[in-house]
Amino acid sequence: MSLPPILQGLRLPVVASPMFIVSNPALVIAQCKAGIVGSFPALNAREKDGDPVQLEAWLKEITEALDRHNQDNPDSPAAPYAVNQIVHRSNARLERDLEICHRWKVPIWITSLGARVEVNEAAHACGGIALHDIINNTFARKAIDKGADGLIAVAAGAGGHAGTQSPFALVQEIREWFDGPLLLSGSIASGRAILAAQAMGADLAYIGSPFIATAEANAQADYKQMIVDSGAEDIVNSDLFTGVHGNYLAPSIRNAGMDPAALAKGDVTTMNFDDSASKAKAWSTIWGSGQGIGAVKAIEPTADMVARLARDYKAAKADMHAL
Repeated sequence: MSLPPILQGLRLPVVASPMFIVSNPALVIAQCKAGIVGSFPALNAREKDGDPVQLEAWLKEITEALDRHNQDNPDSPAAPYAVNQIVHRSNARLERDLEICHRWKVPIWITSLGARVEVNEAAHACGGIALHDIINNTFARKAIDKGADGLIAVAAGAGGHAGTQSPFALVQEIREWFDGPLLLSGSIASGRAILAAQAMGADLAYIGSPFIATAEANAQADYKQMIVDSGAEDIVNSDLFTGVHGNYLAPSIRNAGMDPAALAKGDVTTMNFDDSASKAKAWSTIWGSGQGIGAVKAIEPTADMVARLARDYKAAKADMHAL
């Protein structure tokens, strides 16, 4: 499909998804230098007493690092970066974070847990584009109606707050009416899976969990190793931890003293994205992951992971051509 210029020319048709706690400037910079869109949630830049310095510092660090890379490597410039905004009533920082991202001219804005016109307008006002993540066709229509430029289809098997629909069904229904930028999320961890997402009708793959097992990721060593050691059978879907269904590593749940097979039901009214230390602590002991991690065999630098994905993607295209 036709893509806006900012999403063209990537080394791979991939946007790295923003992961709570895990995505930090070091990971984003490494992803962008490797030729894919890197991203982080604005709320990862945790602050105290409403001090906006941390988010400002992160945007400055990323912007300056990518500018230096582009000056030194004019023939292989870095990909653009994205910032994720949690558009939920409990996010008291949203308005202020929008102002900061507008001031820094963030090129790609990713919105989650609610579609709001004013967020899309803020992205457009600084020359950026807005992508909204959705789990069904109804939410997809609402997002476009409110001014989003593109959609991220979060299908079954994705990490974090995953949807429950098959990627075949979800992409098929969206493509019946929408011909704009469409990203697919859900168990994509290989070059062959990236190509499959495109064959299905998506423009780009949206990849998160494999990047937990990278040198640059802000994740505990045990978390990274658990990604390497686990597979699809080790993923549990539950709404206990945030009130919304998400996919988590069963070993981390057992380590927290709970039975992954007997988790209580959550309450959506308890969802809270305030900037509190207790919230970060709760998430740090229960580790999220998508179902595609069986393809992750080692902890490695982000550059090596992207290079491997690129080789696999090229080989998969050759195989399909032969067919």
